[in-house]
Amino acid sequence: MKTSVRFRLLLMALLPLTLLMPLLLLLGFSRWTAEYDKLLISKVESDLRVAEQYLSRIMVSTGKDLSSVADAEDFAHVLTQPLSARLSYLERKRVELGMDFLYFQPAQKDADDVHWPVIKSAIQGNPSTAIDIFTPEDLRRIDLGLAKRASIDLIATEAAVPTSRTTEGRGMIVHSASPVTLEHQKGVVVGGILLNRNLSFIDTINDLVYLNAVTGGSGQGTATLFLEDVRVSTNVRLFEDIRALGTRVSADVRHTVLEKGTTWLAPAFVVNDWYVSGYLPIRDSFDARVGMLYVGFLEEPFTAAKRDAILWMLAAFIGVLFISVPLFLSLAKSIFSPLEAMTKIMQRVESGDLSARNGNLAAVGEIGQVAAHLDSLLEQVQDRDKELRDWADQLNNRVDRRTSELRDANTKLEKATQQLVMSEKLAAIGEITAGVAHEINNPIAVIQGNVDVMRDTLGPSTETVQAELTLIDRQVTRITAIVGKLLQFARPSDFSGDKSSLSLETVLSDCLLLVAHELNVKNIQVQTQIGQTSDIHIDRGELQQVIVNLIINAAQAVPIDGIVTLTVENHDYEGQSGACLIVRDNGPGIPADLIGKVFDPFFTTKRGVGTGLGLSISQTIIQRAGGIISAQNLPEGGAEFRVWLPAANNQNVDTQ
Repeated sequence: MKTSVRFRLLLMALLPLTLLMPLLLLLGFSRWTAEYDKLLISKVESDLRVAEQYLSRIMVSTGKDLSSVADAEDFAHVLTQPLSARLSYLERKRVELGMDFLYFQPAQKDADDVHWPVIKSAIQGNPSTAIDIFTPEDLRRIDLGLAKRASIDLIATEAAVPTSRTTEGRGMIVHSASPVTLEHQKGVVVGGILLNRNLSFIDTINDLVYLNAVTGGSGQGTATLFLEDVRVSTNVRLFEDIRALGTRVSADVRHTVLEKGTTWLAPAFVVNDWYVSGYLPIRDSFDARVGMLYVGFLEEPFTAAKRDAILWMLAAFIGVLFISVPLFLSLAKSIFSPLEAMTKIMQRVESGDLSARNGNLAAVGEIGQVAAHLDSLLEQVQDRDKELRDWADQLNNRVDRRTSELRDANTKLEKATQQLVMSEKLAAIGEITAGVAHEINNPIAVIQGNVDVMRDTLGPSTETVQAELTLIDRQVTRITAIVGKLLQFARPSDFSGDKSSLSLETVLSDCLLLVAHELNVKNIQVQTQIGQTSDIHIDRGELQQVIVNLIINAAQAVPIDGIVTLTVENHDYEGQSGACLIVRDNGPGIPADLIGKVFDPFFTTKRGVGTGLGLSISQTIIQRAGGIISAQNLPEGGAEFRVWLPAANNQNVDTQ
């Protein structure tokens, strides 16, 4: 028996069990508990990194989305259109990209005057994205709805730093800016996502970290975004169906994370229970600590599991004292070693290492066959995983390519449709207008001829009805003028005169004399900023007609003692030099829903006074001369019309 291996194994097994195992078990319990706690901390640290990576991915994707808008061809085209078209385009893009605000800010001469570092960086040509804290005033300047969404009532929280505040009105924003470097327009596109009350954002983090996790699923894990020490987005529950928005973090966590700038990885009391918690400081674009990102899971299930494990181990130890298993001792090495090796391989595979294999285990029989079969299955799993990833990449590439092609085709179709509709509309209006004008001319000629016959026939007797005859003459003259405008709109080429090189500022000075009476009636102050410009190539009479029409429209829009500002300057458009006339007024401006119709034929806001052809004819004249005319509302109030004409030395072809 003394020489028996089984006896010696039994003796080696029983002596430690009866003498050393109690002490070793106690030490093992302590060590295991410490390692178990370290594993939990490692788990929450890993979860915190996943949440941080998701937040970083949102920031990166927001920056890429904004850069795609800034570099898009359709955006460059929109910048040349009226303000309403630009705003409509940006609003549509904002909705498509899931942002809470999106706007274009023209470049400033001095980037140092810009408050936000992300915008300052974009002005200097570098796209930038960061977390920024907006004050209630900042939010209201963008959108009153954002300020309302960001506001959160504070809830008194145990162990938090005392405060007299009752409401958190600031907003935590994913703030991004991308440069726009076009020849005709430079600036930055600015956009952002409000994280206050952004439950989809925090629920996505929670699903990424805890859904179907060993912690028990989404009900056991929680995630929170803090603005300083206030929960502004969380799935921590204050009650069963009420999220703990407005509650605050404990003073210890605030001191460690916000004041010292270190990461908290330890158990912490969260609202109403203990959680294994991780808190990560969040810095804004000024490199200041402005908030925290938190993930954690309930400590109680793990405490209970640890307690149950210890009790089970004690029971097993007691059982081992009374049960002797010599056969197990002799076979343990040949049985459990290969199984433990296979378990480690499976753990490596579960952690993502699909290349892990058992190899040549020192095992025979069924265990060796199982190890070999497991390697074969793992090889197949790795091959299938590679095939699926390759197919997914190919599918994504095809979807992206087809989506881009459809988007381009749709854009071209919309442009072609708009041009076709406008061409058909103008052609139809032109034909109808010419016909109506010619039909009106005939009865007008009859009326005027009969009036002349009455004067010749009655002779001195016409004095009694002289006022009525004079009134008829005036109305006939008025109808003749209106018919002339209709014909000029319908056949502008029949009314265009000879073009010659002339100075824009000289024509403007002559036009001021023509409209002096109209301006003096309302005591309108005319402010001029007339500089020397390049000569332009256009019929003088047609240009006078355009300028007089714009000045009279501005004079009719402003109140008594109003101000009309006239500016003449050289201006390049799409790389072509030319002269620009700017007519501004301090009137009420053009209604936002009508600004896109001001150049439509027969459109007028002066019912009973105008014919609605003035701006339409002006646009036809300017476009025929190779120029452009546009209208917009000024931020400070009033309307602005711009007329740009190419320099005479640039017109190498007849623009008619």
